Amino acid sequence: MLGLAAADPTAPRDAHRLQEAPVPVRTRPAAPLPRLGGRSSLRRSFVAAVAAVSLTGLVSGPAHAGGEGPHGPVDPELRRGLQALVDTPGGPPGAIAVLTAGGRSEVYRAGTSRLGSGRPPRTTDHMRIASTAKAFSGSVALQLAERGTLGLDDTLGRRLPRLPAAWHGVTLRQLLNHTSGLPDYTQAPAFVAELTADPRRRFDSRRLLDYVAGDPLRFRPGSAYRYSNSDNIAVALMAEAATGQRYEKLLAELVYRPLGLRDTSLPQGYRLPEPYLHGYAVDPPAAPEDVSTVLGASGVWASGGIVSTPRDLGAFIRGYAGGLGIGPEVRRQQLTFVAGSSEPAGPGRNRSGLAVFSYTTRCGTVYGHTGNFPGYTQFAAGTKDGKRSLTVSLTSQVNSSTNPRLLATLRELQEDFVCRLLDRTRRPSP
Repeated sequence: MLGLAAADPTAPRDAHRLQEAPVPVRTRPAAPLPRLGGRSSLRRSFVAAVAAVSLTGLVSGPAHAGGEGPHGPVDPELRRGLQALVDTPGGPPGAIAVLTAGGRSEVYRAGTSRLGSGRPPRTTDHMRIASTAKAFSGSVALQLAERGTLGLDDTLGRRLPRLPAAWHGVTLRQLLNHTSGLPDYTQAPAFVAELTADPRRRFDSRRLLDYVAGDPLRFRPGSAYRYSNSDNIAVALMAEAATGQRYEKLLAELVYRPLGLRDTSLPQGYRLPEPYLHGYAVDPPAAPEDVSTVLGASGVWASGGIVSTPRDLGAFIRGYAGGLGIGPEVRRQQLTFVAGSSEPAGPGRNRSGLAVFSYTTRCGTVYGHTGNFPGYTQFAAGTKDGKRSLTVSLTSQVNSSTNPRLLATLRELQEDFVCRLLDRTRRPSP
């Protein structure tokens, strides 16, 4: 069994109590905007990050690593692995991994929540969850499909007729599993230019697809897989069209409240609620640069704008992997997979379902999503029965473009954590 460690002592006892309204959070005063032109490599990294995430002196404080529990680290090897990742040249300044089963958690931490503070990451620290937010839009869409409000075979032409006629045949199902062929708006030259000129620009989130409205489909819908941020923008817009409600309200009613997510939100601005994990641009030999509030969230919206905490993200992925709010038929379609990896790739063999990926490791399969955004890298996965979850959060962006070697190391470590979650031997027998 996983985890016979006590729950995170930093979390309030009523952390997952159902709430009728979001709890107000105190935000930090606006930080000065870092000079993107001060280091040309940083400017380039931001432009590259926007395309790859496809939205794909500082003195370090003392490093802290450990597994929280009544008797200290439960798995010293995992603790050392997380610390080694942080200590690697070009590694993230901080990392936290949370494994939960049966209401009990193991929490592994390395580095600091903010350079110079000496404070380790906590499960109640806010963070940008990046493309893991796509699973949230998937949850909304699938629950609406379960209710008959929205159909998986509904087309863009039916629900969003203002979009280009060439896109009208794309279905909700194809958007959810990235086989739509929609061009990715985050790679559009006009979008990248506007974001680079003003990283905190307030975009009209519901007009983001206009940046690629003149572009053809990348391929015939359903004929290939290609990860695209445009897909989940369209999913949210379809949900709004079908219900007449704003996407943010749908998230609150269908996801936050049923799961008791008190510290999860979809902001429009660049500020983060306190306390938060500071995210960094890491480009040795230069010192890491805090980019936590450099970018606004309006330009990624339903595709990657959600802010959450490790505690809330774990609760979400247990619910989502377990089939929150959907019946057997919609569930069967959710878990019908095609070849395709998340961005960045997660552990083991990746396959794409409806806004969920399967990660088949040497120890078994888990279901979830990854994400990366300047300053943050995320992995969240759960078991099919919804009883176990794993989140791994880093305070720098790691993907195949920014640091492929570190990504390979991260995927191996994520697989080790999956094995711990599933209570299997981490290393194959000789």
